Amino acid sequence: MTRTLLVCLASIITFIFACADEKVGPPTVEKKPFELELHGDTRVDDYYWLKERENEDVIAYLEAENLYTDSVLVETSGLRNRLIDEMKSRIVQDDSSAPYKHGDYYYYTRFEEGLDYPIYCRRLGSMDAEEEILLDINKEGAGEEYVAVRGFAVSPNHKLAVYGLDIVGRRFYDLRILDLETGMLVAENIENVTANFRWANDNKTIFYTRQDPDTLRWDKIFRHETGSEQEDELIYEEKDDTFSSYVYRSTSGNFIYVASQSTVSTDVRYVSADSPTDPLQLIQPREVDHEYSVTDGGDRFYILSNENAKNFQLLEAPLDNTAKEAWSVVVPHRDDVLLEYVSVFADYIVLTGMQNGLTIMEVVDRISGETYQINFGESAYQAYSSNNYEYDADVFRYGYESMTTPDSVYDYDLVKRERRLVKQKEIPGGYDPNNYQSERIFVEVRDGTEVPVSLVYRKGMDLNGQNPLLQYGYGSYGANIDPGFSANLPSLLDRGFIYAIAHIRGSSTMGRDWYYDGRQLNKKNTFTDFIDVSKFLIDEKYTSPEHLYAMGGSAGGLLMGAVVNMAPELYKGVLSAVPFVDIITTMIDPSIPLTSGEWKEWGDPREKEFYDYMLSYSPYDQVARQDYPNILVTTGLHDSQVQYWEPAKWVAKLREYKTDDNLLLLQTNMSAGHGGKTGRFQRLEDAALYYTFFLYLEGGASE
Repeated sequence: MTRTLLVCLASIITFIFACADEKVGPPTVEKKPFELELHGDTRVDDYYWLKERENEDVIAYLEAENLYTDSVLVETSGLRNRLIDEMKSRIVQDDSSAPYKHGDYYYYTRFEEGLDYPIYCRRLGSMDAEEEILLDINKEGAGEEYVAVRGFAVSPNHKLAVYGLDIVGRRFYDLRILDLETGMLVAENIENVTANFRWANDNKTIFYTRQDPDTLRWDKIFRHETGSEQEDELIYEEKDDTFSSYVYRSTSGNFIYVASQSTVSTDVRYVSADSPTDPLQLIQPREVDHEYSVTDGGDRFYILSNENAKNFQLLEAPLDNTAKEAWSVVVPHRDDVLLEYVSVFADYIVLTGMQNGLTIMEVVDRISGETYQINFGESAYQAYSSNNYEYDADVFRYGYESMTTPDSVYDYDLVKRERRLVKQKEIPGGYDPNNYQSERIFVEVRDGTEVPVSLVYRKGMDLNGQNPLLQYGYGSYGANIDPGFSANLPSLLDRGFIYAIAHIRGSSTMGRDWYYDGRQLNKKNTFTDFIDVSKFLIDEKYTSPEHLYAMGGSAGGLLMGAVVNMAPELYKGVLSAVPFVDIITTMIDPSIPLTSGEWKEWGDPREKEFYDYMLSYSPYDQVARQDYPNILVTTGLHDSQVQYWEPAKWVAKLREYKTDDNLLLLQTNMSAGHGGKTGRFQRLEDAALYYTFFLYLEGGASE
């Protein structure tokens, strides 16, 4: 054992005994000034060295922070356990998913009592047939602290399946091929790739995506032939480091597609799924600010394109001519409807999009051209396409939920225009949706824009300004945070909390302009939208600064970092999960995972205009000598999206600069990545920690 490690262990042991005495302060970390110079500006980063993952002092510091967090929250352990028990009580122990038809089989997953992970199953012909267990993840991950199975995909003849297995949390998967007739794994194993893969129609060819081992950019598409000893063939390499590539398959089963995309540009290639060794064909060369996606409908391609159509329009093109001149409009562009996804069947098309901040689904009859919308019946909800594998079907399956309605699966008859509930998630433990009220409001922010906000709370609540309120936000990449259901949330709502989602700019909630108004040189709109929503909720007496809490993760963690720098006085407590807070340092270093592909989202700080703007809000750089709210920060040592050192450095700098006595806690999961724990019960530990933090600040830790 090295002397350094002995010193580190001694420090941790000393810390443990100090915690037991309840006289310990927060951990300190050594400052090692490191100069970063760009555009004539020099920034000094005292904690730059924390990125040394193999440095024993770094690991010791993270462990010390974990121990400190545990010592501060030790009196809440009873509450945390009660929350876990409550949340568990809302989980059906032996639950199963809604079965979906794929070929001659009905596929589903189910859980067994007390087990964390799903079991993949199927039945031939009907759900009355004998069950075949295909894969039990509880056995696959036995003895592992972390286990994730992704992308379970069955071959067209239903004799083989491929899936990705990760036991570290870094999102490097080993692809395993399972013989569904024998239940045995095929000997070959494809190691350290992504969980993005698709079968060709010959039932032996698998297309998969490999990432760069350092930057993690998805940059290579390979073709693998099961049972063959020949080396996998590289069929596409994306050389532009601002683009990433992935592979997908159309519902018709006619084509395999390879898409390459950056934030605001795309190109797509294809090959016949019947002739997987043919060369890829390009649909349309990439152009700056032209985004498009492609699928097919038997005799033609369908293309969602934003060329001269900021919210996208649906076009079609013949299979033998994909030049733009051959594209014709099926559904035209509309200023008030953003088209996001298209599902094509033999006789129908279903378009998923956003209108007035809510998901819509539009059905197009391919023969008559008639169009109509599916009616969901609530004022705020989440809806999405779900497990549609049958191209010739006249039934469309979708998922639906709201802030009070549990996850539901519907089959929608496209001919009769009727829906049938297949399965609604049962929520035991006394949950009654009639006890809760959901509403949707619009808040006018400082530049006159109206920002939608979704809220849920117990019915009969008196809006007197004394209610604790948790406000959530994200606002990046054009991603929408729809008002869906959480079975965990009643543990806060039943204790008097209001929960609010601020649908701020940077998402695509109100159309594509909503996204453009919250990216690059407009990024501060994301932060001021969130702050102005907070001020509105205070002014309208939903809550007050003494009872207002904020939460965001990843890019939403950057949002939290900016907000606490800009308006710390508004919040009692803030949870910043896996936060992207050191934006300048990360964005000037292409060797850091996923950096180059982010320049079109945030801007490239190697250009002075972007550098100055990004520096003006970068949470790490803008830490000031001021009071801050109580803050809980979480990260994962193996995080592949936001490296652990960003939150670790941010906490260290906040400790040095803040002028208050409020809590500042850092918890690092030493055996997980960006998404935290994976098991259905293990995940409750994370949720209980978050809720305990808020309830502790509300004075409810001893309940």
